[in-house]
Amino acid sequence: MQERKKSKEWMEGAITYFYLLFYIAISSGQIFFNKWVLSSKDINFPYPVALTLLHMVFSSIVCFLITKVFKVMKVEEGMTSEIYLTSVVPIGAMFAMTLWLGNSAYLYISVAFAQMLKAIMPVAVFLLGAAAGLEELSGRMFVIMSIISIGVVVASIGEVTISWVGVVYQMGGVIAEALRLIFIEIFLKKKGVRLNLISMMYYVSPCSALCLFVPWIFLEKPKMDSSGSWNFPPLTLFLNCMCTFILNLSVFLVISRTSALTARVTGVVRDWVVVLLSAAIFADTKLTFINIIGYGIAIAGVVAYNNHKLKPVSHSVNSQAGGTNSNSQEKDPGVQIPLSTKASS
Repeated sequence: MQERKKSKEWMEGAITYFYLLFYIAISSGQIFFNKWVLSSKDINFPYPVALTLLHMVFSSIVCFLITKVFKVMKVEEGMTSEIYLTSVVPIGAMFAMTLWLGNSAYLYISVAFAQMLKAIMPVAVFLLGAAAGLEELSGRMFVIMSIISIGVVVASIGEVTISWVGVVYQMGGVIAEALRLIFIEIFLKKKGVRLNLISMMYYVSPCSALCLFVPWIFLEKPKMDSSGSWNFPPLTLFLNCMCTFILNLSVFLVISRTSALTARVTGVVRDWVVVLLSAAIFADTKLTFINIIGYGIAIAGVVAYNNHKLKPVSHSVNSQAGGTNSNSQEKDPGVQIPLSTKASS
């Protein structure tokens, strides 16, 4: 009996680690995949708005098929036109902006440097959250924000070839992602609506696609019409869109299998993997010692931020789990929306 229990625990642990490794692999792979699609001479498809629009259209179609045609999952109730207009539309618009600007940055800066700039995300989330009344100012948070900011500045100073256009795109994407997270928090706290990932994507993806369609018509469609050299093989297009969709599902699997804290820590590991692998894969990535030092400082601040933010949540989850099942203390099945899908950019 004891051996069977240990075997079951070992199997559960193995499945959990598989989900974590799968998330790191698919998230890192999608970043490299998008970079390759946008900058590869073989495909020659330097159209980030069009690429992101294709991702959102694909996600909308798949979610519709899953929920309405094959009915594998049911769209959760509670959505009203008022909630959709005041919450889902802003979330969808900011999600579209995040992916658009993030993908655009890959045309000008390296994947590694883009990840380094993304480390400033907690600062943007905290400042915007404080402005919206969702965050409380404190000496500890000021120190954490300062550490992250200093780290990003040092990493930027160490960049060999810096493109300020790419930096502006990336920072714009960071601000848009921060606003998206703020809108999601307002959506959860003030509207009281909780959706699983498929339901969230079912509502958000069409809205994001519509928001991307407008800039695509005016900014990229004329370029695509005038240039006959671009090429996007159907199989590559399908695989790229499918990887994006699977990435979003993997976020949900990690959170539902473990906890929000584990998902965020895994994201930090993913960022390091992306930075190091990009230096080995892409010719435009040249890491300097100052790059590494600065990014290390920023990541230390990000880890401190995650620990500070999620400690109350982790304590609450553990207390609830301790009263029911001491073997499932880390699981948090109540988390029903993705904390972040920025990796899809």
